[in-house]
Amino acid sequence: MSKQLYIFLFLLMTALGFAQQPVQTSVDSTKIKIGSQFNLTLKVKGTKQTRVAFPETKSIGQLEVLESYPVDTIKKETQYEFIKKYGLTQFDSGRYVIPRIPVLIGNRQFLSDSAVIEVNNVVVDTLKQKMYDIKPIVEVKDPSSNFWWYLLGIVVLCGLGFLGYLLYKRYQNRPKEEEVIYASPIEKATSLLQNLEKKSLLEQGDVKSYYSEMTDITRTYIEETVQIPAMESTTDELLEAMKKASMKKKMGIRQETMETFEKILKNADLVKFAKSKPMDFEISEDRKNIEKIILTIDKALPKEIEEDETDSDYARQQEELKRRKIKKRNAAIGFVAGFTIFFILGSIFFNGINLFGSSTEALHEKDWITSEYGNPGIIISTPEVLKRKDAEKEVPKTVMAMVKEMQIFEFGGYFDEYYIAVSTLKYKKETQIDLDKALEGGLQAMELKGAQDIIVKTEDFNTGEGLSGRKAYGTMNMLDGISKKSTKVYYEFVMFSQDGGLQQILTMYKEGDEFGQKITARILESVELRKAAP
Repeated sequence: MSKQLYIFLFLLMTALGFAQQPVQTSVDSTKIKIGSQFNLTLKVKGTKQTRVAFPETKSIGQLEVLESYPVDTIKKETQYEFIKKYGLTQFDSGRYVIPRIPVLIGNRQFLSDSAVIEVNNVVVDTLKQKMYDIKPIVEVKDPSSNFWWYLLGIVVLCGLGFLGYLLYKRYQNRPKEEEVIYASPIEKATSLLQNLEKKSLLEQGDVKSYYSEMTDITRTYIEETVQIPAMESTTDELLEAMKKASMKKKMGIRQETMETFEKILKNADLVKFAKSKPMDFEISEDRKNIEKIILTIDKALPKEIEEDETDSDYARQQEELKRRKIKKRNAAIGFVAGFTIFFILGSIFFNGINLFGSSTEALHEKDWITSEYGNPGIIISTPEVLKRKDAEKEVPKTVMAMVKEMQIFEFGGYFDEYYIAVSTLKYKKETQIDLDKALEGGLQAMELKGAQDIIVKTEDFNTGEGLSGRKAYGTMNMLDGISKKSTKVYYEFVMFSQDGGLQQILTMYKEGDEFGQKITARILESVELRKAAP
């Protein structure tokens, strides 16, 4: 009886020992082909405080570790499950044993179970394989035979560079038109307004350029005299800054003058952005009033120093600006005449090789980064990390008043080789968002940034997780406000709506750019969405 009891207890302890094996071992395949990867998975259960250390090694037994994945932690009720995966392979056929692997749990070491893997050869049917004749020996040219061609190319390029230098010196020594130096800002403003009339822009029907130059002259005068950033400010910002400066400097500008100024600026905005065309008498009245406003501001400016000292300082500043401008222009011309001719003609000479490369190609070949942006979060892969923008500076105050939270991230600019922007927002009040209307509003915003001739197509957009949104795509012409040049670009604009929150992705690149298309496709394929946080 005692002997039977001992046997029973021995079997019971053995069963308990197997039941409490702390390291679970599994493989996703026991038979593979040579060079194929299979995964070895080790699982350990414990609490939140349990410390688990899996070995990091380049080989396990006779098997090579292709990849050691990060430890994944899964919570199951009150317990935690720590999962470690190894991607293994072998390049010789045969049967291989995965040895027992030591795992440190707390301060104790435990061993995993072993497993057997069978590695099979790849069967090749030589009867079906088409046979080819042995290729003849190909003669390789001696690289030194091209030396004289390279030398000739260098001589030609040096000659072209010298010719460019002579042309540059000839251009530099040509008779120059004497630049007008104004004695004071008011003289400069009134003279430029008179020159504007001589350009006959109105007779040519170019009302937009007329209003642009007229308001630029006024803004420049205000910036030089009142010391506020008039050229960079919107109409509302400029008027607000003028009111504050008038009160601070006790200029005493009447309300009627400010109202007239506001009317002229808003007329100019309508002409520039809404293609409005005022009547001839309205244009003439705005021209007369703008000169009166400039003269009124000049009289209202406080006379802190003597007039002659002010004029003298201003003349010296103008002379210094002229000197710097000439120096920069000469340096730029020299650079273009030398290096540009050398490299561009060099690339044409040597089989048309593009020495500069494509910036979108370089972006496509970079190591991409996966990051999460905004709230509700957008997880996305990009060639560069997107930089945060100040939403309050980018979005009108009327819109920000309705928004609880808004975040904007971008890389590049509208006129760069590639541009991407990601933005998220949550409204203060629960709002039902129409994605088609939201896309329309986004495209209108791009029109204000200089977009023209926008061609729009829309369709549904689904992520890999099955979340649905809307996408607008097509082409547009982007007009650079500084150079006045137009560039045709292709865009894709994707929007999602979650719990009253809006998630947006915008990509743009030059039409026909193969690598720009590949970058956009890869970005949109990587999109994942987070649930909106309360």
